[in-house]
Amino acid sequence: MTGTEGRFAGRCAVVTGAGNGLGRASARRLAAEGANVVVVDIDGDAATQVAKELPTESIAIEADVADESAVEHYLAAAVERFGAIDLHHLNAGIFGSFSKLPDTSIDDWDRVQNVNVRGAMLGLRGAFRHWQATPARRGAIVVTASIASLKGSADLFAYQTSKHAVVGLIHGAAVYGGPLGIRVNGVAPGIVPTDLFAAAATAVGGKNDMVARASTTPLRRAGTPEEIAAVAAFLLSDDASYVTGQILSADGGASIVSTVRPSGGAGAWDTAAADVALYGADWTHG
Repeated sequence: MTGTEGRFAGRCAVVTGAGNGLGRASARRLAAEGANVVVVDIDGDAATQVAKELPTESIAIEADVADESAVEHYLAAAVERFGAIDLHHLNAGIFGSFSKLPDTSIDDWDRVQNVNVRGAMLGLRGAFRHWQATPARRGAIVVTASIASLKGSADLFAYQTSKHAVVGLIHGAAVYGGPLGIRVNGVAPGIVPTDLFAAAATAVGGKNDMVARASTTPLRRAGTPEEIAAVAAFLLSDDASYVTGQILSADGGASIVSTVRPSGGAGAWDTAAADVALYGADWTHG
């Protein structure tokens, strides 16, 4: 398929965090359907490599999404090269540490909120400013949320909080953008092994046990970056023209399971072992 074919033919798409993982898959999917892609990543070399591989006219921009001037730079570069921006996939994110709540450092907390929340807010604001300056042009936005946006856990505390905040951003931006013809939605991936978790390859709840954890979802498997990219592409496309403010879960059904029913594994796991791992060997209930 060439840049003149497909449902995104002739459109410009900005994808953040596109040097690896979900962002890279999204850039590839959008380009495969005709979009010219602005590949944004804090790793400039990775962004350049992805842009080179795409079948459409695409560019790479090295940028920290939490930096206000860097966001303005990647948006300006997109407009300079392609004249306008039609689609945004605000995907960049980090997971932070696995520290327990009492051990969570302010530095780690701030770093996660800056990238995941501030970065998404700056991207949303930049998109709306762009369309405000070009009233004849409208587009669509997808923000990468998470299964952690919808559920609670006792680990990844900073990440979980940031992804709950992302849902608030999506809802607020969708309400604001609706009368302007601008749609804003979120995709909430479940367990999808990517480079994001490479640094936690040996941590419980990190990359080493992702396949095992995903085996308890209704689909009994982990997802792939390409499956998440397909959902993002749908939400950005005209096929989703009457969809806005939604968080579409792509998690193998994990978020719908009732863990207090037998089919959801009720009583099948050792809560004492989990509690000792979390609170220490001397822990006793109550």
